[in-house]
Amino acid sequence: MTHLNAIAEVYAGSFRRLIVQLYAVTGDLNEAQEVVQEAFVRALSAPERFVDLENPESWLRRVAMNLAHTRHRRRRTLDRLLRRVGPPPVVPDFSPEHVALMAAMRRLPAGQRHAIALHYLVDLPVDEVARTLDVSVGTVKSRLSRGRTALAALLNGPAEFARSGSK
Repeated sequence: MTHLNAIAEVYAGSFRRLIVQLYAVTGDLNEAQEVVQEAFVRALSAPERFVDLENPESWLRRVAMNLAHTRHRRRRTLDRLLRRVGPPPVVPDFSPEHVALMAAMRRLPAGQRHAIALHYLVDLPVDEVARTLDVSVGTVKSRLSRGRTALAALLNGPAEFARSGSK
């Protein structure tokens, strides 16, 4: 049996049980699923050591519990900090246009999507986008131009959006 088959067997036999146990600890089903999944990811990162464990489920439980405790501590720290800062800003509901734009953005190639997000949504100048993405200014300008054209086609929007220059 390969290491991955052994991990798959442990997964099949213990995943649900671990979720139930961590759900009882965290009180949050999503949190329980995330920490158990992360424990399995860690097992997959060193499968030779994992399959040699005397009790792999116990190891997974301990890792998941430690992850849950760490995440809880970090959340508490963040909560304390946020209480000092004050209430969070009010975020308006997303308009149908915004939802359509985000759906169209997801259809763009990653390079165009990143350039458009950083330039138009984060409002970074082209040279800062280039530094952030570790590409040339010319590459950013090209991605912005192609991205605007693609977005205009995806959104069936006005042609002037596709022709508008970058900031």
